[in-house]
Amino acid sequence: MSSRHVRRNREHWERESPAYQERNREQLNRFDRLGWGVWDIPEDELDVLGDVAGLDVLEYGCGACQSGIRVAMRGARVVGLDVSATQLRAGLVAMEAAGVRVSVVQADGERIPFRDESFDLVFCDHGAMSFADPRVCVPEVARVLRPGGLFAFAMLTPWAWVASGEGDAVGWEFRMPYFGLHAIDIDDPSWRTTEFQLTYGDWIRLFRANGFVVEDLLELRPRPGAVSTYVGPEELPWALDYPYDHIWKVRKVGADAPPAR
Repeated sequence: MSSRHVRRNREHWERESPAYQERNREQLNRFDRLGWGVWDIPEDELDVLGDVAGLDVLEYGCGACQSGIRVAMRGARVVGLDVSATQLRAGLVAMEAAGVRVSVVQADGERIPFRDESFDLVFCDHGAMSFADPRVCVPEVARVLRPGGLFAFAMLTPWAWVASGEGDAVGWEFRMPYFGLHAIDIDDPSWRTTEFQLTYGDWIRLFRANGFVVEDLLELRPRPGAVSTYVGPEELPWALDYPYDHIWKVRKVGADAPPAR
């Protein structure tokens, strides 16, 4: 039985996917490069994934699979997973436009329907890790990753959470507590989701408890004058001073590596 937040988020994306895809199509459907975060910072500048040629890759909460398409263009064998059938249907259109086919599966990110150690890389850009409980997701990703495999995901920072409160634009004052971060229901008329976040200490303890070592935490900073289809220009000054989103880069301990301590 799906939990309340899984049902809520599925219903949101089934309802809002067409408007979301249209609103962000200029940024989402740029297949000339792979970018990260709301400001579309190029992978070639950040070097998050490295050489993906020949890897088995899961895009975890793929939406219309635009990032997965770009990773497939770099030589990976990509599978996209998403909770929304409407998002995945949009992915078929994106694949046609890009001339690339990616396998997709509709599934709840808290119950990944793949065998243990199926993938070399699991990644998402504001995907499942934003909309599913990390205390369930991180063990699931550890299960499906091979030893030595990379888990990389972009999401909002705790800074952005406490500066925005329940789905508002970020502001210059704290609007919610930092301690105790976990789940929040957003009830904007066009954005009704349950989203997740942890404190930095809780993230690190969760990774270590599931056999991951932290390789990097990339705090994304847009360039002056950057434009995003996801947030308004009034949020850019804040994002130049504080990290709006970031990328966790963690690796599953290999069979011959010492356990994390």
